[in-house]
Amino acid sequence: MPYSKRMVTFVESPLFTKQVHDYLTDDEYRAFQLFLAANLGVGAVVRGSGGVRKVRWNRRGTGKSGGVRVLYFVRTEAGEIWLLVIYAKSAIDSIPGHILKALKEEMEHAAR
Repeated sequence: MPYSKRMVTFVESPLFTKQVHDYLTDDEYRAFQLFLAANLGVGAVVRGSGGVRKVRWNRRGTGKSGGVRVLYFVRTEAGEIWLLVIYAKSAIDSIPGHILKALKEEMEHAAR
């Protein structure tokens, strides 16, 4: 029986790097990364974003509705998951798709 375990690299935007530990402990963040790597394509595509997805993740002591939202983009050909933004649902309802598209394009340009 063939076995395939794909390797992914996480790439954080400067904004994500600055904010992630305001919302998640190291253990919670690692659990999130493992979940995302095993479930590529989870979460709804944000309209007008050019393929950016939004996934819910719970924090200790909260459910998904009280947890955080993470906006990410998968570069399948490069084996990369780009973590763009993390925020609490209670702080921001949503981020407009055109802003996410601009952030994604900026990161793509920087990766060249």
